[in-house]
Amino acid sequence: MTEGLGDGDEPEFQIAPMIDVLLVLLIFFMSITTIQVVRVDRNIVLPVATNAAKQEDQKDQTIINVRWNPATRKATYSFEQHVYTQLDTIIPLIRERSLLSPPHRVVIRGDRLVPSENVGEVVASLAQAGVSQVSFSTLSR
Repeated sequence: MTEGLGDGDEPEFQIAPMIDVLLVLLIFFMSITTIQVVRVDRNIVLPVATNAAKQEDQKDQTIINVRWNPATRKATYSFEQHVYTQLDTIIPLIRERSLLSPPHRVVIRGDRLVPSENVGEVVASLAQAGVSQVSFSTLSR
């Protein structure tokens, strides 16, 4: 006869510790997913690229959202939950981040209405900040 079990008794299954572990995992995954979602501007309509490939490694990257305002005919740039009208205010922030974790990748999410000159200005500003890895976010359909 084994200790702790009576005649014919089956061991009890403790579900409370398992629920605690599942809730901790759920909160963890919700928190890391929220950070990525906040950095992406859902109002931007991405351009379509038929040969677009899914990016495999998404660690250590910065996202710059470029939105076009047709009424004012100007681009606005969102970076880390802040909206900027001038790129020169973002450059020191990106330079600092690229020095902290080289090689650093920047993803440009430009609206399909943004003129190529504005996207070119973003790329030139990133080069000025010392960023060598730049990619563009597009749709594949």
